[in-house]
Amino acid sequence: MKRRAFLHHVSHSIAIPSLVGSFGLLAPKRLSSFLRLAADTDKVLVLIYLQGGNDGLNTVVPLDQLSSLNIVRPQVVLPESAILKLNGTQVGLHPSLSGFRSLYQEGRLEIIQSVGYPQQNYSHFRSNDIWMSGSDSTTYVNSGWTGRYLNHEHPDFPIGYPNTTVPDPLAIELGYGSSMLFQGPTANMSMVISNPNAFYQLVDNLEETAPDTDAGDKLRYIRLTARQSQQYGQVVKQAADKVTLQPGYDDNNSLAQQLKIVARLIAGGLQTSLYLVRLGGFDTHSTQVSAGDHTKGQHAMLLSHLNDAVISFMNDLRYQKVDDQVIGMTFSEFGRRITSNGSGGTDHGSALPLFVFGNKVQGGVLGTNPVIPSNATNENNLEMQFDFKQVYTSILEQWFGVPEIDRENILMNSFGSIPVIRDSSITGLSEKNDSKTFNVYPNPLSGMTTIEFISAGQAVSIEAIDVQGRKTADIFSGSLPVGKQVIPWNAGQLAAGRYFILLHSAAGSQAKSVVKW
Repeated sequence: MKRRAFLHHVSHSIAIPSLVGSFGLLAPKRLSSFLRLAADTDKVLVLIYLQGGNDGLNTVVPLDQLSSLNIVRPQVVLPESAILKLNGTQVGLHPSLSGFRSLYQEGRLEIIQSVGYPQQNYSHFRSNDIWMSGSDSTTYVNSGWTGRYLNHEHPDFPIGYPNTTVPDPLAIELGYGSSMLFQGPTANMSMVISNPNAFYQLVDNLEETAPDTDAGDKLRYIRLTARQSQQYGQVVKQAADKVTLQPGYDDNNSLAQQLKIVARLIAGGLQTSLYLVRLGGFDTHSTQVSAGDHTKGQHAMLLSHLNDAVISFMNDLRYQKVDDQVIGMTFSEFGRRITSNGSGGTDHGSALPLFVFGNKVQGGVLGTNPVIPSNATNENNLEMQFDFKQVYTSILEQWFGVPEIDRENILMNSFGSIPVIRDSSITGLSEKNDSKTFNVYPNPLSGMTTIEFISAGQAVSIEAIDVQGRKTADIFSGSLPVGKQVIPWNAGQLAAGRYFILLHSAAGSQAKSVVKW
Protein backbone atom coordinates (compact mmCIF):
# COMPACT_ATOMS: atom_id res chain seq x y z
CA MET A 1 0.00 0.00 0.00
CA LYS A 2 1.30 3.44 -0.89
CA ARG A 3 1.88 5.91 1.91
CA ARG A 4 -0.87 8.31 0.86
CA ALA A 5 -3.37 5.46 0.42
CA PHE A 6 -2.46 4.13 3.86
CA LEU A 7 -3.00 7.53 5.46
CA HIS A 8 -6.23 7.96 3.51
CA HIS A 9 -7.60 4.63 4.78
CA VAL A 10 -6.50 5.39 8.34
CA SER A 11 -8.04 8.86 8.33
CA HIS A 12 -11.35 7.44 7.19
CA SER A 13 -11.51 4.47 9.52
CA ILE A 14 -9.56 4.79 12.77
CA ALA A 15 -8.31 7.41 15.20
CA ILE A 16 -4.58 7.79 15.78
CA PRO A 17 -4.64 6.67 19.47
CA SER A 18 -6.51 3.53 18.47
CA LEU A 19 -4.04 2.89 15.68
CA VAL A 20 -1.09 3.13 18.07
CA GLY A 21 -2.79 0.95 20.62
CA SER A 22 -3.50 -1.72 18.03
CA PHE A 23 0.22 -2.28 17.40
CA GLY A 24 0.35 -4.31 20.60
CA LEU A 25 -1.84 -6.92 18.96
CA LEU A 26 0.57 -7.54 16.09
CA ALA A 27 3.44 -9.99 16.08
CA PRO A 28 6.85 -8.27 15.69
CA LYS A 29 7.31 -9.48 12.12
CA ARG A 30 3.88 -8.32 11.08
CA LEU A 31 4.33 -5.02 12.92
CA SER A 32 7.57 -4.43 11.01
CA SER A 33 5.81 -5.17 7.73
CA PHE A 34 2.92 -2.91 8.72
CA LEU A 35 5.23 0.01 9.53
CA ARG A 36 7.22 -0.57 6.32
CA LEU A 37 4.09 -0.34 4.24
CA ALA A 38 3.02 2.84 6.04
CA ALA A 39 6.37 4.54 5.38
CA ASP A 40 7.01 3.05 1.93
CA THR A 41 8.13 5.51 -0.71
CA ASP A 42 6.05 5.83 -3.85
CA LYS A 43 7.04 3.55 -6.71
CA VAL A 44 6.14 3.83 -10.38
CA LEU A 45 5.49 1.15 -13.00
CA VAL A 46 5.53 2.15 -16.67
CA LEU A 47 3.92 -0.39 -19.00
CA ILE A 48 4.94 -0.30 -22.67
CA TYR A 49 2.42 -2.03 -24.92
CA LEU A 50 3.99 -3.32 -28.15
CA GLN A 51 0.75 -3.44 -30.09
CA GLY A 52 0.22 -6.12 -32.72
CA GLY A 53 2.21 -9.11 -31.44
CA ASN A 54 5.99 -8.77 -31.29
CA ASP A 55 8.25 -11.37 -32.94
CA GLY A 56 10.14 -12.59 -29.88
CA LEU A 57 12.50 -14.88 -31.78
CA ASN A 58 13.99 -11.96 -33.69
CA THR A 59 13.98 -9.77 -30.59
CA VAL A 60 15.68 -12.13 -28.13
CA VAL A 61 17.56 -14.69 -30.20
CA PRO A 62 18.38 -18.18 -28.84
CA LEU A 63 21.92 -18.45 -30.18
CA ASP A 64 22.13 -22.18 -29.50
CA GLN A 65 19.15 -22.69 -31.85
CA LEU A 66 20.44 -20.71 -34.83
CA SER A 67 20.90 -23.74 -37.07
CA SER A 68 17.21 -24.63 -36.69
CA LEU A 69 16.12 -21.02 -37.04
CA ASN A 70 17.93 -20.76 -40.35
CA ILE A 71 15.96 -23.77 -41.57
CA VAL A 72 12.47 -22.87 -40.35
CA ARG A 73 12.42 -19.08 -40.80
CA PRO A 74 14.76 -18.31 -43.71
CA GLN A 75 12.68 -15.32 -44.86
CA VAL A 76 13.27 -13.37 -41.62
CA VAL A 77 16.14 -14.96 -39.66
CA LEU A 78 18.89 -12.58 -38.55
CA PRO A 79 22.50 -13.12 -39.63
CA GLU A 80 24.57 -14.41 -36.71
CA SER A 81 27.25 -11.78 -37.26
CA ALA A 82 24.74 -8.96 -36.60
CA ILE A 83 23.17 -10.34 -33.42
CA LEU A 84 24.19 -8.55 -30.22
CA LYS A 85 25.48 -11.31 -27.95
CA LEU A 86 24.98 -11.04 -24.18
CA ASN A 87 28.10 -12.00 -22.25
CA GLY A 88 28.00 -15.32 -20.45
CA THR A 89 24.80 -16.46 -22.13
CA GLN A 90 23.51 -18.19 -25.24
CA VAL A 91 21.19 -15.23 -25.77
CA GLY A 92 21.45 -12.41 -28.30
CA LEU A 93 19.48 -9.27 -29.04
CA HIS A 94 18.29 -7.78 -32.31
CA PRO A 95 20.93 -5.37 -33.69
CA SER A 96 18.50 -2.46 -33.14
CA LEU A 97 18.64 -3.05 -29.37
CA SER A 98 22.17 -1.86 -28.58
CA GLY A 99 20.89 0.32 -25.75
CA PHE A 100 19.09 -2.64 -24.22
CA ARG A 101 22.35 -4.59 -24.31
CA SER A 102 24.01 -1.77 -22.38
CA LEU A 103 21.22 -1.86 -19.80
CA TYR A 104 21.71 -5.62 -19.52
CA GLN A 105 25.45 -5.25 -18.98
CA GLU A 106 24.74 -2.66 -16.26
CA GLY A 107 22.36 -5.07 -14.48
CA ARG A 108 19.37 -2.84 -15.23
CA LEU A 109 17.54 -5.13 -17.68
CA GLU A 110 15.89 -8.48 -17.06
CA ILE A 111 14.79 -10.71 -19.93
CA ILE A 112 11.99 -13.11 -19.02
CA GLN A 113 11.87 -15.91 -21.56
CA SER A 114 8.76 -17.41 -23.18
CA VAL A 115 5.97 -15.60 -21.35
CA GLY A 116 2.41 -16.47 -22.30
CA TYR A 117 -0.67 -18.27 -21.07
CA PRO A 118 -2.33 -21.68 -21.54
CA GLN A 119 -4.77 -22.17 -24.43
CA GLN A 120 -3.41 -19.31 -26.48
CA ASN A 121 -5.96 -17.18 -28.31
CA TYR A 122 -4.65 -15.78 -31.59
CA SER A 123 -7.11 -12.90 -31.95
CA HIS A 124 -5.57 -9.47 -31.36
CA PHE A 125 -8.66 -8.24 -29.56
CA ARG A 126 -9.25 -11.23 -27.34
CA SER A 127 -5.59 -11.80 -26.46
CA ASN A 128 -5.19 -8.11 -25.68
CA ASP A 129 -8.15 -8.40 -23.29
CA ILE A 130 -6.59 -11.45 -21.64
CA TRP A 131 -3.25 -9.70 -21.04
CA MET A 132 -4.84 -6.47 -19.82
CA SER A 133 -7.46 -8.12 -17.62
CA GLY A 134 -5.02 -10.69 -16.18
CA SER A 135 -7.58 -13.44 -16.78
CA ASP A 136 -7.50 -16.98 -18.06
CA SER A 137 -8.09 -17.44 -21.77
CA THR A 138 -11.48 -19.06 -21.12
CA THR A 139 -12.67 -16.43 -18.62
CA TYR A 140 -14.20 -13.12 -19.64
CA VAL A 141 -13.44 -10.28 -17.24
CA ASN A 142 -14.43 -6.63 -17.69
CA SER A 143 -11.76 -5.11 -15.45
CA GLY A 144 -7.99 -4.78 -15.78
CA TRP A 145 -5.44 -6.25 -13.40
CA THR A 146 -4.02 -2.82 -12.57
CA GLY A 147 -7.53 -1.41 -12.33
CA ARG A 148 -8.34 -3.99 -9.66
CA TYR A 149 -5.07 -3.21 -7.89
CA LEU A 150 -5.91 0.49 -7.81
CA ASN A 151 -9.44 -0.29 -6.66
CA HIS A 152 -7.94 -2.35 -3.84
CA GLU A 153 -5.84 0.64 -2.81
CA HIS A 154 -8.65 3.16 -3.32
CA PRO A 155 -11.97 1.32 -2.84
CA ASP A 156 -14.06 4.53 -2.70
CA PHE A 157 -12.87 5.86 -6.07
CA PRO A 158 -14.18 7.96 -7.80
CA ILE A 159 -16.33 9.32 -4.94
CA GLY A 160 -14.40 12.01 -3.09
CA TYR A 161 -11.46 12.04 -5.52
CA PRO A 162 -9.28 13.99 -5.97
CA ASN A 163 -8.81 14.92 -2.32
CA THR A 164 -6.13 16.39 -0.06
CA THR A 165 -4.39 13.06 0.55
CA VAL A 166 -4.75 11.74 -3.01
CA PRO A 167 -4.74 14.83 -5.23
CA ASP A 168 -3.17 13.23 -8.30
CA PRO A 169 -4.39 10.77 -10.96
CA LEU A 170 -4.11 7.14 -9.88
CA ALA A 171 -2.97 6.12 -13.37
CA ILE A 172 -2.26 7.83 -16.67
CA GLU A 173 -2.42 6.34 -20.14
CA LEU A 174 -1.33 8.00 -23.33
CA GLY A 175 -3.36 7.20 -26.41
CA TYR A 176 -6.81 7.62 -27.84
CA GLY A 177 -9.41 6.25 -25.43
CA SER A 178 -9.03 4.33 -22.21
CA SER A 179 -7.93 0.70 -22.23
CA MET A 180 -9.22 -2.20 -20.16
CA LEU A 181 -5.95 -2.16 -18.22
CA PHE A 182 -7.03 0.53 -15.74
CA GLN A 183 -10.71 -0.37 -15.66
CA GLY A 184 -11.72 -1.14 -12.08
CA PRO A 185 -14.71 -3.23 -11.00
CA THR A 186 -17.00 -0.17 -11.06
CA ALA A 187 -15.05 2.75 -12.56
CA ASN A 188 -12.13 3.55 -14.80
CA MET A 189 -9.16 4.45 -12.59
CA SER A 190 -7.06 6.37 -15.11
CA MET A 191 -6.68 9.76 -16.70
CA VAL A 192 -6.27 9.62 -20.49
CA ILE A 193 -3.96 12.00 -22.35
CA SER A 194 -4.92 11.42 -25.97
CA ASN A 195 -1.55 12.40 -27.44
CA PRO A 196 1.52 14.54 -26.71
CA ASN A 197 -0.06 17.56 -28.43
CA ALA A 198 -3.02 17.43 -26.06
CA PHE A 199 -0.62 17.32 -23.12
CA TYR A 200 1.33 20.38 -24.25
CA GLN A 201 -1.89 22.27 -24.99
CA LEU A 202 -2.90 21.60 -21.39
CA VAL A 203 0.49 22.56 -19.95
CA ASP A 204 1.01 25.63 -22.10
CA ASN A 205 -2.66 26.75 -22.03
CA LEU A 206 -2.74 26.51 -25.80
CA GLU A 207 -5.86 26.02 -27.86
CA GLU A 208 -6.09 24.71 -31.39
CA THR A 209 -7.32 27.29 -33.85
CA ALA A 210 -10.94 27.15 -34.90
CA PRO A 211 -12.67 28.89 -37.80
CA ASP A 212 -14.18 32.32 -37.13
CA THR A 213 -17.73 31.08 -37.65
CA ASP A 214 -20.70 30.00 -35.55
CA ALA A 215 -19.44 26.42 -35.85
CA GLY A 216 -16.00 27.58 -34.73
CA ASP A 217 -17.49 29.28 -31.67
CA LYS A 218 -19.27 26.06 -30.75
CA LEU A 219 -16.07 24.07 -31.27
CA ARG A 220 -14.13 26.42 -28.98
CA TYR A 221 -16.84 26.09 -26.34
CA ILE A 222 -16.75 22.28 -26.53
CA ARG A 223 -12.98 22.33 -26.13
CA LEU A 224 -13.25 24.67 -23.15
CA THR A 225 -15.79 22.51 -21.34
CA ALA A 226 -13.73 19.41 -22.09
CA ARG A 227 -10.70 21.01 -20.44
CA GLN A 228 -12.74 22.17 -17.47
CA SER A 229 -14.24 18.71 -16.98
CA GLN A 230 -10.80 17.20 -16.56
CA GLN A 231 -10.46 17.23 -12.76
CA TYR A 232 -6.80 16.37 -12.76
CA GLY A 233 -5.66 18.81 -15.44
CA GLN A 234 -4.41 21.43 -13.00
CA VAL A 235 -2.28 19.09 -10.87
CA VAL A 236 -0.78 17.59 -14.02
CA LYS A 237 0.10 21.08 -15.22
CA GLN A 238 1.62 21.97 -11.85
CA ALA A 239 3.85 18.88 -11.94
CA ALA A 240 4.87 19.48 -15.55
CA ASP A 241 5.73 23.10 -14.87
CA LYS A 242 8.40 22.05 -12.38
CA VAL A 243 10.50 20.43 -15.12
CA THR A 244 11.99 22.72 -17.75
CA LEU A 245 14.84 20.71 -19.28
CA GLN A 246 14.61 17.23 -20.81
CA PRO A 247 17.42 16.57 -23.26
CA GLY A 248 17.84 13.69 -25.63
CA TYR A 249 14.40 12.76 -27.01
CA ASP A 250 13.73 12.24 -30.71
CA ASP A 251 10.85 14.46 -31.86
CA ASN A 252 9.96 11.91 -34.56
CA ASN A 253 9.74 8.93 -32.19
CA SER A 254 6.16 8.66 -30.91
CA LEU A 255 7.09 6.35 -28.03
CA ALA A 256 9.92 8.66 -27.00
CA GLN A 257 7.50 11.58 -26.89
CA GLN A 258 5.11 9.61 -24.68
CA LEU A 259 7.89 8.58 -22.30
CA LYS A 260 9.15 12.16 -22.22
CA ILE A 261 5.79 13.18 -20.75
CA VAL A 262 5.91 10.33 -18.23
CA ALA A 263 9.42 11.33 -17.09
CA ARG A 264 8.38 14.97 -16.80
CA LEU A 265 5.40 14.14 -14.59
CA ILE A 266 7.38 11.77 -12.35
CA ALA A 267 10.19 14.30 -11.97
CA GLY A 268 7.62 17.01 -11.30
CA GLY A 269 6.41 15.10 -8.26
CA LEU A 270 3.10 13.76 -9.58
CA GLN A 271 2.17 10.88 -7.28
CA THR A 272 0.83 8.63 -10.03
CA SER A 273 1.98 5.04 -9.71
CA LEU A 274 1.01 3.54 -13.07
CA TYR A 275 1.48 4.67 -16.66
CA LEU A 276 0.64 3.04 -19.98
CA VAL A 277 2.30 4.03 -23.26
CA ARG A 278 1.98 2.40 -26.66
CA LEU A 279 4.02 1.57 -29.74
CA GLY A 280 1.99 0.12 -32.60
CA GLY A 281 2.89 -1.68 -35.81
CA PHE A 282 4.08 -5.10 -34.58
CA ASP A 283 1.58 -7.14 -36.62
CA THR A 284 4.28 -8.07 -39.13
CA HIS A 285 2.59 -10.60 -41.41
CA SER A 286 4.53 -9.25 -44.38
CA THR A 287 7.72 -7.33 -45.12
CA GLN A 288 8.88 -7.75 -41.54
CA VAL A 289 12.44 -7.47 -42.82
CA SER A 290 14.07 -6.06 -45.92
CA ALA A 291 14.60 -8.85 -48.43
CA GLY A 292 18.24 -7.95 -49.01
CA ASP A 293 19.12 -7.26 -45.38
CA HIS A 294 17.21 -8.91 -42.54
CA THR A 295 18.64 -6.45 -40.02
CA LYS A 296 16.50 -3.73 -41.62
CA GLY A 297 12.81 -3.32 -42.30
CA GLN A 298 9.62 -2.75 -40.31
CA HIS A 299 10.57 -4.82 -37.26
CA ALA A 300 14.04 -3.30 -37.04
CA MET A 301 12.55 0.20 -37.18
CA LEU A 302 10.06 -0.60 -34.40
CA LEU A 303 12.72 -2.08 -32.14
CA SER A 304 14.96 0.91 -32.84
CA HIS A 305 12.16 3.23 -31.71
CA LEU A 306 11.67 1.10 -28.58
CA ASN A 307 15.41 1.06 -27.86
CA ASP A 308 15.95 4.78 -28.38
CA ALA A 309 12.84 5.78 -26.45
CA VAL A 310 13.67 3.65 -23.41
CA ILE A 311 17.30 4.80 -23.32
CA SER A 312 16.25 8.46 -23.55
CA PHE A 313 13.71 7.82 -20.78
CA MET A 314 16.26 6.12 -18.52
CA ASN A 315 18.81 8.88 -19.10
CA ASP A 316 16.19 11.51 -18.35
CA LEU A 317 15.12 9.78 -15.13
CA ARG A 318 18.75 9.71 -14.04
CA TYR A 319 19.20 13.38 -14.95
CA GLN A 320 16.07 14.27 -12.96
CA LYS A 321 17.29 12.08 -10.02
CA VAL A 322 14.15 9.92 -9.91
CA ASP A 323 15.52 6.80 -11.60
CA ASP A 324 15.46 4.63 -8.48
CA GLN A 325 11.70 4.88 -8.12
CA VAL A 326 10.77 3.68 -11.62
CA ILE A 327 10.65 0.33 -13.39
CA GLY A 328 9.29 -0.37 -16.86
CA MET A 329 7.95 -3.48 -18.55
CA THR A 330 7.17 -4.30 -22.17
CA PHE A 331 4.32 -6.58 -23.16
CA SER A 332 2.47 -7.61 -26.31
CA GLU A 333 -0.70 -9.61 -26.87
CA PHE A 334 1.27 -12.56 -28.25
CA GLY A 335 4.46 -13.49 -30.07
CA ARG A 336 4.84 -14.77 -33.62
CA ARG A 337 5.08 -18.27 -35.09
CA ILE A 338 8.33 -20.21 -35.11
CA THR A 339 8.28 -20.39 -38.90
CA SER A 340 8.31 -17.50 -41.32
CA ASN A 341 5.63 -17.21 -43.98
CA GLY A 342 5.78 -16.67 -47.71
CA SER A 343 5.33 -12.92 -47.43
CA GLY A 344 8.57 -12.12 -45.63
CA GLY A 345 6.85 -12.00 -42.25
CA THR A 346 5.53 -14.10 -39.38
CA ASP A 347 2.02 -14.98 -38.27
CA HIS A 348 0.32 -14.85 -34.87
CA GLY A 349 2.03 -17.04 -32.30
CA SER A 350 2.10 -17.73 -28.58
CA ALA A 351 4.80 -17.04 -25.99
CA LEU A 352 7.36 -14.25 -26.25
CA PRO A 353 10.09 -12.63 -24.12
CA LEU A 354 9.35 -9.66 -21.88
CA PHE A 355 11.76 -6.91 -20.87
CA VAL A 356 11.72 -5.43 -17.36
CA PHE A 357 14.08 -2.49 -16.87
CA GLY A 358 15.13 -0.10 -14.13
CA ASN A 359 17.77 0.43 -11.48
CA LYS A 360 16.04 -1.97 -9.11
CA VAL A 361 15.36 -4.92 -11.38
CA GLN A 362 16.97 -8.29 -10.81
CA GLY A 363 18.84 -8.23 -14.11
CA GLY A 364 19.94 -11.17 -16.25
CA VAL A 365 17.99 -13.78 -18.18
CA LEU A 366 15.17 -15.63 -16.43
CA GLY A 367 14.34 -18.96 -18.02
CA THR A 368 16.00 -20.99 -20.73
CA ASN A 369 16.19 -20.62 -24.49
CA PRO A 370 13.19 -22.05 -26.32
CA VAL A 371 13.85 -25.24 -28.28
CA ILE A 372 13.35 -24.79 -32.03
CA PRO A 373 12.51 -28.02 -33.93
CA SER A 374 14.32 -28.12 -37.27
CA ASN A 375 11.18 -29.64 -38.81
CA ALA A 376 8.79 -27.04 -37.38
CA THR A 377 5.73 -26.14 -39.43
CA ASN A 378 3.26 -23.27 -39.21
CA GLU A 379 1.33 -25.37 -36.67
CA ASN A 380 4.22 -25.30 -34.18
CA ASN A 381 4.50 -22.67 -31.47
CA LEU A 382 6.82 -21.76 -28.63
CA GLU A 383 6.10 -23.44 -25.32
CA MET A 384 5.28 -21.18 -22.41
CA GLN A 385 7.82 -21.12 -19.58
CA PHE A 386 6.15 -18.43 -17.48
CA ASP A 387 2.51 -17.47 -17.20
CA PHE A 388 2.25 -13.70 -17.60
CA LYS A 389 0.23 -13.60 -14.39
CA GLN A 390 3.36 -14.75 -12.54
CA VAL A 391 5.06 -11.58 -13.76
CA TYR A 392 2.11 -9.51 -12.56
CA THR A 393 2.18 -11.32 -9.20
CA SER A 394 5.89 -10.65 -8.79
CA ILE A 395 5.53 -6.93 -9.55
CA LEU A 396 2.62 -6.57 -7.14
CA GLU A 397 4.58 -8.41 -4.45
CA GLN A 398 8.13 -7.20 -4.95
CA TRP A 399 7.57 -3.66 -6.23
CA PHE A 400 4.29 -2.52 -4.70
CA GLY A 401 4.38 -4.68 -1.56
CA VAL A 402 0.90 -6.16 -1.98
CA PRO A 403 0.24 -8.98 0.55
CA GLU A 404 -0.45 -12.49 -0.73
CA ILE A 405 -4.17 -12.60 0.03
CA ASP A 406 -4.68 -9.29 -1.76
CA ARG A 407 -2.64 -10.44 -4.76
CA GLU A 408 -4.88 -13.48 -5.03
CA ASN A 409 -7.98 -11.29 -4.99
CA ILE A 410 -6.56 -8.89 -7.56
CA LEU A 411 -5.45 -11.66 -9.95
CA MET A 412 -8.39 -13.94 -9.12
CA ASN A 413 -6.09 -16.85 -8.33
CA SER A 414 -2.79 -17.73 -6.73
CA PHE A 415 0.35 -17.45 -8.83
CA GLY A 416 3.86 -17.92 -7.54
CA SER A 417 6.54 -15.27 -7.73
CA ILE A 418 9.59 -15.18 -9.94
CA PRO A 419 12.63 -12.98 -9.19
CA VAL A 420 12.01 -9.58 -10.78
CA ILE A 421 13.08 -6.90 -8.27
CA ARG A 422 16.58 -6.74 -6.82
CA ASP A 423 16.98 -6.11 -3.09
CA SER A 424 13.23 -6.40 -2.66
CA SER A 425 12.12 -6.04 0.93
CA ILE A 426 9.61 -8.74 0.09
CA THR A 427 11.91 -11.33 -1.45
CA GLY A 428 15.47 -10.21 -0.73
CA LEU A 429 16.55 -11.75 -4.03
CA SER A 430 20.19 -11.20 -4.82
CA GLU A 431 21.27 -9.42 -7.96
CA LYS A 432 23.14 -12.28 -9.62
CA ASN A 433 23.19 -16.04 -9.48
CA ASP A 434 26.91 -16.74 -9.49
CA SER A 435 27.71 -20.42 -10.15
CA LYS A 436 30.64 -20.08 -7.74
CA THR A 437 28.27 -19.41 -4.84
CA PHE A 438 25.15 -21.33 -5.93
CA ASN A 439 24.96 -24.18 -8.41
CA VAL A 440 22.74 -27.14 -9.23
CA TYR A 441 24.12 -30.06 -11.21
CA PRO A 442 23.70 -32.04 -13.32
CA ASN A 443 21.35 -29.76 -15.23
CA PRO A 444 19.24 -31.06 -16.94
CA LEU A 445 18.61 -33.40 -14.03
CA SER A 446 16.90 -36.76 -13.79
CA GLY A 447 17.54 -38.45 -10.42
CA MET A 448 20.22 -37.68 -7.86
CA THR A 449 21.14 -34.00 -7.92
CA THR A 450 23.73 -31.90 -6.14
CA ILE A 451 23.00 -28.42 -4.81
CA GLU A 452 26.18 -26.53 -3.99
CA PHE A 453 26.40 -23.11 -2.35
CA ILE A 454 28.41 -20.97 0.05
CA SER A 455 26.87 -20.66 3.52
CA ALA A 456 27.29 -17.58 5.70
CA GLY A 457 26.51 -19.63 8.78
CA GLN A 458 22.81 -18.75 8.79
CA ALA A 459 19.57 -20.68 8.54
CA VAL A 460 18.93 -21.84 4.98
CA SER A 461 15.89 -23.19 3.18
CA ILE A 462 15.85 -24.70 -0.30
CA GLU A 463 12.75 -25.48 -2.31
CA ALA A 464 11.71 -26.29 -5.86
CA ILE A 465 8.88 -24.49 -7.67
CA ASP A 466 7.38 -25.13 -11.10
CA VAL A 467 6.80 -22.54 -13.82
CA GLN A 468 3.35 -21.86 -12.39
CA GLY A 469 5.02 -20.80 -9.14
CA ARG A 470 3.73 -23.82 -7.18
CA LYS A 471 6.02 -25.43 -4.62
CA THR A 472 6.87 -28.96 -5.71
CA ALA A 473 9.46 -29.96 -3.13
CA ASP A 474 10.96 -28.86 0.20
CA ILE A 475 14.59 -29.80 -0.34
CA PHE A 476 16.32 -28.59 2.83
CA SER A 477 15.72 -26.44 5.88
CA GLY A 478 18.14 -25.82 8.73
CA SER A 479 21.27 -24.06 9.96
CA LEU A 480 24.65 -24.73 8.40
CA PRO A 481 28.20 -23.68 9.26
CA VAL A 482 30.15 -21.09 7.32
CA GLY A 483 31.65 -22.32 4.08
CA LYS A 484 30.94 -24.45 1.06
CA GLN A 485 27.95 -26.76 1.42
CA VAL A 486 26.84 -29.68 -0.72
CA ILE A 487 23.23 -30.88 -0.42
CA PRO A 488 22.26 -34.09 -2.25
CA TRP A 489 18.68 -34.35 -3.46
CA ASN A 490 16.74 -36.93 -5.43
CA ALA A 491 14.72 -35.12 -8.08
CA GLY A 492 13.28 -38.34 -9.41
CA GLN A 493 9.80 -37.59 -8.06
CA LEU A 494 9.42 -34.47 -10.22
CA ALA A 495 7.52 -34.66 -13.48
CA ALA A 496 9.42 -33.70 -16.62
CA GLY A 497 9.54 -29.95 -17.19
CA ARG A 498 11.18 -26.70 -16.11
CA TYR A 499 11.62 -25.73 -12.46
CA PHE A 500 13.39 -23.22 -10.23
CA ILE A 501 15.52 -24.17 -7.25
CA LEU A 502 15.17 -21.36 -4.71
CA LEU A 503 17.79 -20.80 -2.02
CA HIS A 504 16.69 -18.54 0.86
CA SER A 505 18.77 -17.21 3.75
CA ALA A 506 18.98 -14.08 5.84
CA ALA A 507 21.62 -12.81 3.41
CA GLY A 508 19.17 -12.96 0.49
CA SER A 509 17.74 -15.38 -2.01
CA GLN A 510 18.81 -16.84 -5.33
CA ALA A 511 16.99 -18.78 -8.03
CA LYS A 512 18.45 -21.38 -10.37
CA SER A 513 16.56 -22.53 -13.46
CA VAL A 514 16.71 -26.30 -14.07
CA VAL A 515 15.15 -28.77 -16.48
CA LYS A 516 13.94 -32.23 -15.39
CA TRP A 517 14.10 -34.91 -18.07
